[in-house]
Parts: sequence; C-alpha cells; structure tokens
Amino acid sequence: MYDMDLIEKTIQNVMAEMGVKKQGEGKSDYVKIGVSQRHIHLSREDLDTLFGKGYELTPKKVLMGKEFASAEVVTLVGPSLKAIENVRVLGPVRKNTQVEISRTDTFVLKVSPPVRPSGEIKDSEKIVVVGPKGSVYLKEGVIIANRHIHLTPEFAEGLNLKDNDCVDVVVDGVKPTKFYDVQIRVREDFNVEMHIDTDDANSSGLKNGDVVHILTK
Repeated sequence: MYDMDLIEKTIQNVMAEMGVKKQGEGKSDYVKIGVSQRHIHLSREDLDTLFGKGYELTPKKVLMGKEFASAEVVTLVGPSLKAIENVRVLGPVRKNTQVEISRTDTFVLKVSPPVRPSGEIKDSEKIVVVGPKGSVYLKEGVIIANRHIHLTPEFAEGLNLKDNDCVDVVVDGVKPTKFYDVQIRVREDFNVEMHIDTDDANSSGLKNGDVVHILTK
C-alpha cells in the first residue's frame, strides 16, 4: 500500500521548491522560513564609536540584496545592567542604528520595546551598546521586529499582493500554527522568505528552510 499522506507531503514540498501554487480553496503559495536571531544595524557614527574611526565591517554571510551578517559582534546592556553578549552586527551601515531582539531577550535586559516593522524606531526603547573601542547610549532604536514576508515583485504580483499588504500564514507540522496579519515587503533584490524571530520559531516548531504557506483571499 502507498502512504498517501507521505506522497502528498512530498508533492507539496516539491511545489514549494518550485514556487508552484497549491490548488484548492482560495489562493495560497509557499515560502521558506528564515529565523531572525537578535542583531543590530549600525549607523556610520555609531560604528566609528564602537569599533574605531573609519572601521569597515567584515562580511561573513550574504543575507539578501546588499545585506550581510558581519564577523563583528557587540554587547547589549539594559537598565538592569544585565547584558546579552555576541549580538551580531548586520551590514551595510544604515542611516540609524536599530536593535532587533525577541520578547524573551526583553526579560533579560528589562526593556519593553514595541513590535514594529524594521526602520520604524521613533519613540522605541533605549539601550546601551558596547563595542571593543567604546559604547553608545541609544535614546531610541530597540524594537521587536514584526513578522514579515520578503517577496520579489513578480512573486507578489502572482498572488495579487503589494508592498505593506498583510496576509495570514499557516504552519503545518507537529505544532500547527496560524500567524495573522503578516506584513508583505516587496523589493526586486529580496529573497522570497518569511522572517520570524526565535520566539515564534520555537513556539511553532520552525527552523531555517522550513516551508509555510500564505493564505490570500
């Protein structure tokens, strides 16, 4: 006897790799998961303070577009004076410094950052960042990144989606989950990938490379 459940899962996995739409009720499509660890984006001024004047980040891993994980790390220190070490710096430099952490991290640091899209740091949480050459006190800049999906324009068009739309996402597997109001972000140089933080990954049993599917009406 054939294991029809196994065959169906195999077909779905192949469809996901090929970017083929699933047929059925409504429209849906598949994207891979990228689990976002705590990290920091630095401005030119703060990079100079933390690592030395004119310092250039050392690319370690390409992420998407021009973004990369660098070899450099910093330490975050919250009001409790407790610290989280080895926080990865992502490059290239940005206009403003931004720290992205999980809710679990906030319990260690004793901070209360808002859940925001990347780049929206106005009136967000404060923190101290420590590097090998100095430290920076951020009056704002700490957020918990919202769940979001990076799409190319072609992929988005195929689902009748546009930048800043919101969709629901279904997770199958041993810990079935449904994420509501996931932000769509569209750009030509994006990889097709849904980004969640470590808390979401742990709660839903997801890891890098797992496949979930977008629900559209």
